[in-house]
Amino acid sequence: MTEWLFGTLGLVILLLAGDALVKGAVNLSLRVGIPALIVSLTIVAFGTSAPELLISITAALEGVPGIALGNVVGSNTANILLVLGLPALLAKMHTSECDSRKSYVLMIAGSLLFVALCFFGEFTWISGIILLTVLTGVLIDAFRDARAHISAGEDDDEDLEGADPDMPWWKIIMFLVLGLVGLPLGANLLLESAVTIARMFDISESVIGLTLVALGTSLPELATTVMAALRRQADVALGNVIGSNMFNLLAIIGIASLVSPIPVDPAFLRFDLWVMLGASLLLIPFVFFKTDISRAWGALLSLLYIGYIVAVLS
Repeated sequence: MTEWLFGTLGLVILLLAGDALVKGAVNLSLRVGIPALIVSLTIVAFGTSAPELLISITAALEGVPGIALGNVVGSNTANILLVLGLPALLAKMHTSECDSRKSYVLMIAGSLLFVALCFFGEFTWISGIILLTVLTGVLIDAFRDARAHISAGEDDDEDLEGADPDMPWWKIIMFLVLGLVGLPLGANLLLESAVTIARMFDISESVIGLTLVALGTSLPELATTVMAALRRQADVALGNVIGSNMFNLLAIIGIASLVSPIPVDPAFLRFDLWVMLGASLLLIPFVFFKTDISRAWGALLSLLYIGYIVAVLS
């Protein structure tokens, strides 16, 4: 029972610290004159993925790489099936109005590269360099798009989550410190509890990473998408999921594999990677054929996620 409490405490600290880091970094960047669109493409993307990043690095260093890889694969699956499915049950998402084809194609390309690297049996520093090089190319392309938006006068600080033009300097510094201190603390608590729970129930570390840890670290994306659905901001919801998945694949495993080699459990090659890829392909009707994510679609996606979790745990 104690391990569950410590795990929950670690998750809460991790999520609050990630939110604090985003708020502090966003307002610091805007104060020094960095445009909001560029901040959203870099600092916000990095900040909302900070829980996954810290968990994966800590797992790699602590000798439980199954949690590191399971966290990323499980989070990407949860982001599509659950993070888009649950909000659609609350309110229909008008994704037919969004143009996310380019970012979606990049996400699929990143997913295929990730799967291909998995077949080498281990993510080494060479794999990390490859993933981070591709990420750099994606970010450069995003910067070009951002500059085009800014030139067209479309940059709006009020649309950037966490932006507060009147936030005082002491508050910005406080958010940054809380985020930088809380992230490693929460990551360590959650990871140690997850490993202990896995051993208590004789469950593999990979399964814990795919389920408990992945679901927990996907909560920021779920909260953001629920609010976007309720506000009828389908572009934010879909963009949040696509961007988060791409960052998870390229940045998190890319950085973690530079810290320590990450072996690939054969179970991933047999089942979990294909579920992640299949879930990604389910977005095709919403991206290319102007289909809205209705409540029926939301129910289907949510049920598919429940079925996946049952299959992983059985």
